[in-house]
Amino acid sequence: MTLPQKVTLIEQLFHQLEKETAAFQNNTGLSCLSGCGRCCTHPDIEASPLEFLPWAFHLFLNGEAEKMLQVLREIQTATCINYQPLTIVDQGHCKTYKYRGLICLLFGYAANTDKYGKLRLTTCKVIKEGQAVNFASASDKINQGLSVPIFTEYYMQLNQIDFRMGNIIVPVNQALRLALEEVLQYYAYRPLPLSDKECV
Repeated sequence: MTLPQKVTLIEQLFHQLEKETAAFQNNTGLSCLSGCGRCCTHPDIEASPLEFLPWAFHLFLNGEAEKMLQVLREIQTATCINYQPLTIVDQGHCKTYKYRGLICLLFGYAANTDKYGKLRLTTCKVIKEGQAVNFASASDKINQGLSVPIFTEYYMQLNQIDFRMGNIIVPVNQALRLALEEVLQYYAYRPLPLSDKECV
């Protein structure tokens, strides 16, 4: 499978997740606070390079991959490099929102299975406390069978696209760096894409 084909499959999977998340939000009333970026500020976010392959490919097509790779090799902070903080505490946004990773898409509106086999909504303190009624209602609805995105299911689907890259779980900036290196290495001895997602 070519790299552009992998990118297309990842984007299709993420589009499916976005539709499922939107339906879940409509059914529960849960939503992120406007401008809130608290979850992005955590220094211990981990991800796989595979989920950032569309981001890396996008930068490559726009001639920005090598410059960003150099930035990532020199960066000292553990906070995601794509997070753009504002002057207000915990306010900010993703500079590359369209190309955010699977962990970013799942967190807040997806569930994990606990040790008792029950689905538990994985979301932030801001939503749990600020939208307590909707959060409790959503948890009840999930236990009654409401469809909710599930972390393990989406990561399993992602891994089927590229098992090697999908099973590397590292700090987010390292995942971004590895995704860029994957794209640059792929095209080191191949013709450059003629246009968006078109290659030999």
